[in-house]
Amino acid sequence: MSVRRSLVAVCGLTACALLASSAAFGQKPSLKEVLKDDNATGVEDVWVYNDIASARKEAERTGKPLFVTFRCVPCKACAGFDAEVAQGNVKLLKLAQTKFVPVRQVEMKDVDLDWFQFDHDLNWAAMFVNPDGTVYARYGTQSAEGPDAYNSVEGLETTMRKVLELHAAYPDNKAELAGKRGPKRSYSTALEMPGLKNKAKYRGATARNNCIHCHNIHDAQHEHAKATGKFRYEMLYRFPYPENVGLSLDRTDGRTITAVRKGSPADKAGLVKGEELTHVDGQVVASIADVQWALHRLDYDAKSVEVRGSKSGERTLALGPDWKKYDISWRGSMWSVSPVMRVWMPELPDNKRRNLRIPEGQNALEVRWINRGAAGGKAAFESGLRQGDVVVAVAGKPITESNHRRFHMWMKLNYEVGQKLPVTVLRKGKKLDLQIKLVE
Repeated sequence: MSVRRSLVAVCGLTACALLASSAAFGQKPSLKEVLKDDNATGVEDVWVYNDIASARKEAERTGKPLFVTFRCVPCKACAGFDAEVAQGNVKLLKLAQTKFVPVRQVEMKDVDLDWFQFDHDLNWAAMFVNPDGTVYARYGTQSAEGPDAYNSVEGLETTMRKVLELHAAYPDNKAELAGKRGPKRSYSTALEMPGLKNKAKYRGATARNNCIHCHNIHDAQHEHAKATGKFRYEMLYRFPYPENVGLSLDRTDGRTITAVRKGSPADKAGLVKGEELTHVDGQVVASIADVQWALHRLDYDAKSVEVRGSKSGERTLALGPDWKKYDISWRGSMWSVSPVMRVWMPELPDNKRRNLRIPEGQNALEVRWINRGAAGGKAAFESGLRQGDVVVAVAGKPITESNHRRFHMWMKLNYEVGQKLPVTVLRKGKKLDLQIKLVE
């Protein structure tokens, strides 16, 4: 059945109907039904569902590259883009079905983490892999701009076609692909990670509330680093952007330089607007995510990186201190970094800001929820914080962070467990100074 006919055939068939159908015949609901993965319905003839091992065998048989998408189904972020890729764009589906062995992976439980190393904080990611394990490319980039700021169907298609070129040239180009695989790890799957919490729960049957999310991989890495005394804040700046070295790349083709920041490492090295960035650290690049991977693999205190431009040729970019730093507040794995307050404080709405006469240009956070069942929330409550409080200052200075994620990230980077966080709150028209105990 064709992709288009498949989509028509299942029009109107909801996840609830599928579950009811399974129950009526006494069948155990499939993983797709359990997760209510509507975007996988109607395209069963395109995607291998959550089974990389069988897809690899098919890739070996057909000589096609693997195209593996990783999607956290319960997450709302990237849902629209996921729908387009999974079933909405007929042209993309035809390319995937005819030229690749496409896989829709919706959990990380049994994924080989030696093979599939990518930015696990993403809500949607893709990797293109040869059946022998050689990585051709990565696709998927997220930032504080939003989950889909860098992603598009057009950008993905451009990367897919570049992958086909790399696959056609393989194995003659194996040397420039070698660095894209990543180092072998001491564990193969998430369940083997020493820092993963709740392993007994995760070993059970997968459900929406029992799924190893991608960000749990980074959470486990944080926990293990803390337990072994190896945690460093530098490790949080994963997958830095091309902008970190002064480059803006076209988000559709992923390689054309659209701007070079004046005075940046890229500018000083002689890269110019309009040329293609073809290699970073010896690796051929097919997407912005590929550039991020190459930069990610460099040490935080690396002094330089080799790049190649289509016009400027080989160039050495001199890197300054803290060159990897950027706004990481959007990352889900940041919530596993200590200290943790267990308090939800979204930005105060404009109407409330005006009513409280908070000056223009000054931000404020409203305490909506305190998790008193967890150590951090209990300590915050015992320190005097109450639901409804409006936080207007920290350490005597007005709130400058624009949302609660940035505030929590600032706190994590500037305070440690055992310290007290001095905050000023408005409560019933009065200002109160509190010392919030940071205990976890």
